[in-house]
Amino acid sequence: MNRTNFIDQIKEFNDYWDILIIGGGATGLGCAVDAASRGYKTLLLDMHDFAKGTSSRSTKLVHGGVRYLQQGDVSLVIEALRERGLLIQNAPHLVSHQSFIVPSYEWWNGPFYGVGMKVYDALAGKLGIKKSKILSKEETLEKIPTLEPEGLRGGVIYYDGQFDDSRLAINLAQTCADEGGIPLNYMKVTGLLKNSSGLITGVKALDMINGEQVEINARVVVNATGIFTDSVMQMDNPGHKEMIQCAQGIHLVLDKEFLPGDASIMVPHTDDGRVLFAVPWHGKAIVGTTDTPIDKPSLEPIALEEEIDFILRHAKQYLTKDPGRKDVKSVFAGLRPLVKPQHQTNTAEISRSHHLEVSESGLVTIAGGKWTTYRKMAEDTIDQAVMIAGLEFVECKTKTLRIHGWLKNVDKNDHKHVYGSDVVGLKKLLKENPELNEQLHPNLPYLKGEVVWVIRNELAITIEDILSRRTRALLLDAKASLEMAPGVGKIIASEFGHDDAWVVQEVKEYEALAKNYILE
Repeated sequence: MNRTNFIDQIKEFNDYWDILIIGGGATGLGCAVDAASRGYKTLLLDMHDFAKGTSSRSTKLVHGGVRYLQQGDVSLVIEALRERGLLIQNAPHLVSHQSFIVPSYEWWNGPFYGVGMKVYDALAGKLGIKKSKILSKEETLEKIPTLEPEGLRGGVIYYDGQFDDSRLAINLAQTCADEGGIPLNYMKVTGLLKNSSGLITGVKALDMINGEQVEINARVVVNATGIFTDSVMQMDNPGHKEMIQCAQGIHLVLDKEFLPGDASIMVPHTDDGRVLFAVPWHGKAIVGTTDTPIDKPSLEPIALEEEIDFILRHAKQYLTKDPGRKDVKSVFAGLRPLVKPQHQTNTAEISRSHHLEVSESGLVTIAGGKWTTYRKMAEDTIDQAVMIAGLEFVECKTKTLRIHGWLKNVDKNDHKHVYGSDVVGLKKLLKENPELNEQLHPNLPYLKGEVVWVIRNELAITIEDILSRRTRALLLDAKASLEMAPGVGKIIASEFGHDDAWVVQEVKEYEALAKNYILE
């Protein structure tokens, strides 16, 4: 993928794009892959980088949603479990099986959750992983030695999926390109084009890299902007009433010593009625999440003190080694774009089902949902968009479409497994340029060559793109990522021909961003 080539193709294409998608998160990228793979002329525009917002800040789980089962939303659970199975098949280099233990400290918890998990297993059908089972106290502690033993009666083990969210987003962008579509980051939609009948005929966009403005024609425009859904709907109709309620969820990242085994902990009921997870991920442990209503959407939400205290307090309840603020390697916050139901105030109770809507002008809006169901959301959206655009209907192909990088039996102990089949090209680059084998920081495994690779092949442009989403340095160890920033900036400058002043400014901007991921 080459951004300059993509821009040139857009300028040279004087016809109407079949489907133009606004938003490069999970849903927008899913729509772009779906549309392009059906053979439609597809363009995706994102105002920042792919998965900059909510889609890089998840709990890193591909799951049916045990909590939704508790709430009685069985149809959502069935859909999500089916999609989990398809995603494991379509992106095995990024999605893997993960065991979860529900610790039982009350005599009735074991049987109660044991039955619940049997239902969860059954709903997965043929796309299930392994069967859940009830564990004794000894078996539970064998799997999670750092679990608080006092009062522990046993546990239930069940299985779900785990993935790397922003890496999957990048692979979806590459899949879109592989299928003939154009995914473009740093291209902000500033307005909608309409004909004399008030029907949408395209968009006005601003290239955030060079400041150039363009008008692009399209047969249909899809609004897949997540937390910014309302702002695009207001572009279409200034009188639009807001439909998105943002709910913030934060995660704390700890060293592996707090959760040394391979199993995750799932606490089914916290003080505020949420599920709490402690999950091993890329050699660290992620603990979260919260559910805090937030009034205004933001690209860089900041964890609130009460959220940090909430997670630390709960982690201390369930772990023998009590984590403190000094143990937190990174704190990251994300905003869920929940579709407001009438008279609903508790964001933990709002359904995670998706919402599809077509305005009078023909704007197709897809909102809500979650990473696990991104493919089904995209299928529903493109089915609708094709009808609005008056295109010839082609069946969805994504149920069995292999995602870019598809590779089975990767070595999860090698951090380069996230590149999947692209690792061949990366290794070739490293072999031909031995100096690029140097680690960027002793505390993290990432190499100089990876920076070069993602600039040349994955549309990475800034230090943040590389340290937050192409590698996961910012989320795994925010302080280490700060120390890596100047070196990464120099590599970017050499690739793009930027001067030293650009590097200084870029490092300064990254430092301002990264400080919100560090707990002092």
